[in-house]
Amino acid sequence: MIDFNVPPFTGRETEYIKQAIDNRKICGDGAFTKKCNKWIEENTGTTRALLTTSCTQALELAAILSDIEPGDEVILPSYTFVSTANAFVMRGAKLVFVDIRPDTKNIDEKLIEDAVTPKTKVIVPVHYAGVGCEMDSIMDIARRHGLTVVEDAAQGVMASYKGKALGSIGDYGCFSFHETKNYSMGEGGAILIRDEKKAEEAEVIREKGTDRSRFLRGQVDKYSWVSMGSSYLPSDMNAAYLMAQLEEAEIINEARLGSWEMYRERLQVLEDRGILELPVIPEECSHNAHMFYIMTGSLEERTRLIQFLKQRDVQAVFHYVPLHSSKAGVKYGRFHGEDKYTTDIADRLLRLPMYYGLTEEDIDKVCGSIRDFYE
Repeated sequence: MIDFNVPPFTGRETEYIKQAIDNRKICGDGAFTKKCNKWIEENTGTTRALLTTSCTQALELAAILSDIEPGDEVILPSYTFVSTANAFVMRGAKLVFVDIRPDTKNIDEKLIEDAVTPKTKVIVPVHYAGVGCEMDSIMDIARRHGLTVVEDAAQGVMASYKGKALGSIGDYGCFSFHETKNYSMGEGGAILIRDEKKAEEAEVIREKGTDRSRFLRGQVDKYSWVSMGSSYLPSDMNAAYLMAQLEEAEIINEARLGSWEMYRERLQVLEDRGILELPVIPEECSHNAHMFYIMTGSLEERTRLIQFLKQRDVQAVFHYVPLHSSKAGVKYGRFHGEDKYTTDIADRLLRLPMYYGLTEEDIDKVCGSIRDFYE
């Protein structure tokens, strides 16, 4: 069986976890957590980066830092994971979904401004498949309307837009280090913060509303409860697992990009014949091969192809069900404008196996099976 995903592993993870245990500091903000934070800052250019227990909680932290209050509106795509929406719903926001682009599957930047109202507070671009949204246009809209931009860069580690790391362009960026991502700590994430003052506020919220971080740096002689907050700190053992992969980030990235190119080369003939559509990467974007997907002709065709691949011991999966058509989406939000592409793309997109360690033989089998299906 060729699995859809295999969590990345470099070989040093066990050694580093043992080091974390030997350090007798396995709770949050230990030595490995700090190393991961520094790596993200140095490799993205963001002012501050803080590991969290998940990308979900990074988004929740961003919603708090954005001062979301009940009744505020948040503009986002419907074609995304529920965490993108939940983070703002939990603060009482109303969701305003807009359509996505047919090429990148990202939020259509040309539709955002028409969805802005006096209640709009935040725009949440989601960088689908590690391909950057049209951030210049989005940041221009945000500046002119006084809005906050929270980048959902869960899939965007090591990807960029016009040379700028995804997650570092908006006011806040959120990474995921879930086991399905390019770099993993099992469950985990990070928030990237552009404003240093907001970074200090994030430290307090992340430390259960206390100024413990300032205490550990010797800035205060004791720490106390100073604000609302929660526990967003991952175990240092999780951070140790992640650090082993961040040290090999370029190697992992190049391997995935190699696999991505193999898929494209082997399936190009089907796109040339008008049978499938393959991913589009805009010139201004450098992607990270987070996924390779194909677009089938219909939902029924995709369903048959999934079953055919399963019989060939190949695991391929569809992706998001549009949020606006879900029970919670109807309750907490509305779709602004026409759903021209969101539902259609959700019905036809199929994700192929993609992970660090995928072999050329595996890719040949996947692509050969897809060609056999259409023959």
